Amino acid sequence: MSTSLRSLGGPAEPLFGRAPRRWQRTAPYAVVLCFVVTLLPITVTVLMHDYKAPGGWAGALAVAQTAPLLLAVARPVQAWWIVFTADVVGAVVLSGTHGMQGRPWPWPPMVIVGYVVLMACLGLRAKPRTLLTVWLVTGAAGVALTAMKPLYATSATNIHVLMFVLSGVTLLLTGALRGRGEAERLLAEQEAISEAEHAQRTLLEERARIARELHDVVAHHMSVITVQADSAPYRIQGLPAEAREEFSTIAASARESLSEMRRLLSVLRSDGSEGERAPQPGVDRVQQLVEATVRAGVPAESALSAELPALPPAVDLSAYRIVQEALANVVRHAPGAPTRVSVTSDGTHLLVVVVNGPAAEPRSALETTGTGHGLVGMRERVRLTGGTLDTGPLPDGGFRVAARLPLDPPDSAAPLSDSSEDTR
Repeated sequence: MSTSLRSLGGPAEPLFGRAPRRWQRTAPYAVVLCFVVTLLPITVTVLMHDYKAPGGWAGALAVAQTAPLLLAVARPVQAWWIVFTADVVGAVVLSGTHGMQGRPWPWPPMVIVGYVVLMACLGLRAKPRTLLTVWLVTGAAGVALTAMKPLYATSATNIHVLMFVLSGVTLLLTGALRGRGEAERLLAEQEAISEAEHAQRTLLEERARIARELHDVVAHHMSVITVQADSAPYRIQGLPAEAREEFSTIAASARESLSEMRRLLSVLRSDGSEGERAPQPGVDRVQQLVEATVRAGVPAESALSAELPALPPAVDLSAYRIVQEALANVVRHAPGAPTRVSVTSDGTHLLVVVVNGPAAEPRSALETTGTGHGLVGMRERVRLTGGTLDTGPLPDGGFRVAARLPLDPPDSAAPLSDSSEDTR
């Protein structure tokens, strides 16, 4: 029994402590304060004039029986211990006074009102087992006090029954309200969990569908391109050396694209519970991007610092993707334009600059319009690493992409793994 009563004795959240509005959170204190302010002077007056209790006892009992109601908003069990003890002590003290003739005993009317308010606070906070224990202890105390009824006290049994019934009904009603609120809260949590699981399942299904599309359509065509480019020098007689080298470049690019696609497929098919196992490209592979761009007919060169510090994975991958996207745009929009890639460090930041000038011999662009998705992707990568990005045309007709990535990115840095797209 004592274990049940101590179960809510520690710090607790006040009634309506999670309510969205401030007035809702303070309303329980205001209501209880009204009861305390009303009951305290009435209790003192009734005990002194009607029950002829000494002034000191009347004041002490009135404070002990009413003031703890404020504590009941946050700690109802502790408040119950104080009020219940004060009520029992008050009944014993009043049994020895000379003003008991015709007065309700052992529970004066003010005690019953305060106790019902206390039971309401307790029923809204305590568990059913605690409520039952409190109710039984209240009944037992009433039976014990009724057994020692003074001869000049009246209606002790009726008062005890009234106190027992009112406290039980109050605990039952408020406990039912608490149970309903708890059930609604659990139902809302379950619905939120179900919605999250449904959204996750929908996401996984969509990722699986995209993976199937990539595998069945795009990967198939890329494989065909690779086979055709590799076999062209053997199938077509009399190809010049430049054409053979071009077919070799096409086959190499197709194989690299297939490798990237396989990595992307593994990400799409995973459930996101574990990270990618395949190593991510970084600055050490920028030179390969430049060489592939040269093979595509763009006169590109690189200037990579030989003393780069160890780069965080987020910065390393972001730098590679930014260079990859910028070079891809040169091939699409400015074929033949001389391009320079620079990757250096000033000790605190990694500086990535890709600049292309106007082509010596203007050629038709492979694409004349762009979606701008690539630029958005660049900015998102730079934002996630805490860096800055500067892009725009040059006065001579070229274009510049400059990224400044901190070598100590924020903890939240997690570069995107989306594929490169058009930036302009």
